[in-house]
Amino acid sequence: MDMFNAIVQVLDSTIRLSVPLLLACLAGLYSERAGIFDIGLEGKMLVGAFAGASAAAVFHSALIGLGTAVLISVAFALVHGFASITHRGNQIVSGVAINFIAAGSTIILGQAWFQQGGRTPALQPSERFEAITWPGADAVRDVPVIGPIYGELISGHSILVYFAFAMVPFTWWVLFRTRFGLRMRAVGENPAAVDTAGISVAWLRYRALICTGILTGVAGAYLSMVQNGGFVKDMTAGKGYIALAALIFAKWKPVNAMFACLLFGFLDAAAIRLQGSPLPIIGKVPVQFMQALPYVLTVILLAGFIGKAIPPRAGGVPYVKER
Repeated sequence: MDMFNAIVQVLDSTIRLSVPLLLACLAGLYSERAGIFDIGLEGKMLVGAFAGASAAAVFHSALIGLGTAVLISVAFALVHGFASITHRGNQIVSGVAINFIAAGSTIILGQAWFQQGGRTPALQPSERFEAITWPGADAVRDVPVIGPIYGELISGHSILVYFAFAMVPFTWWVLFRTRFGLRMRAVGENPAAVDTAGISVAWLRYRALICTGILTGVAGAYLSMVQNGGFVKDMTAGKGYIALAALIFAKWKPVNAMFACLLFGFLDAAAIRLQGSPLPIIGKVPVQFMQALPYVLTVILLAGFIGKAIPPRAGGVPYVKER
């Protein structure tokens, strides 16, 4: 039973750790399906985390914090669109610039506003999204098997966790069952054909980037208002880049993206669980190796197990309307 409880705890951590990856991965799915390569997911998550924690601390409201996180992240997404769509700039350069701006501005503004070394004040329970206990979860908590699964794996998560997983079928429906999704996929494959049909390529891509900004804003708010009790320097810690890797691993499909993010979340959870614990034959593994393990396995998985991943054909290529 102890082994079962340990497995449940690892799976519970897997769900919690995979949420920001899943939201960022779905965010990148919208932009890349529309033909905009967005390496700036990391930066938009970071400014979302800072804006959400700052607004929640100042206005003492988790909802205001979430709204501010989404608003600021959308603004950064539109900046990326202005550079890469309106002015047809290099999308990689624009995304990297957003990451640098986000990393520097959050520290400078955090120090200027709160004088805590770039941190925001610790958030109170009313300023965060607390866990939701489902009906009957406390009553069945001590029941073998069912209790831990229902009480810990299903119940006991923040509303943002349920939102993240609900976005998977919603994104599938948007992409494959709506006119907007059909046009967005078309503009990522052949923007000239979309333009010929009298549909604005630029407006479609801007709307895709707005979707990206919303999801990265929620991902950032989750990091600072659920997973942590405030913002700390560089708290995204490369999650935006892992989300990009998960997107390639999933071959730009929402359901595959969920399983890819759960896999990377599991690797992270297992690394945390095994830190300092002796392993059979190997013995005690250095903490630094366990911390690097998810990233090492990410490279191995991408290099040898996904086969050929073919991105949208117009991805990363600015569209120039023929005259």
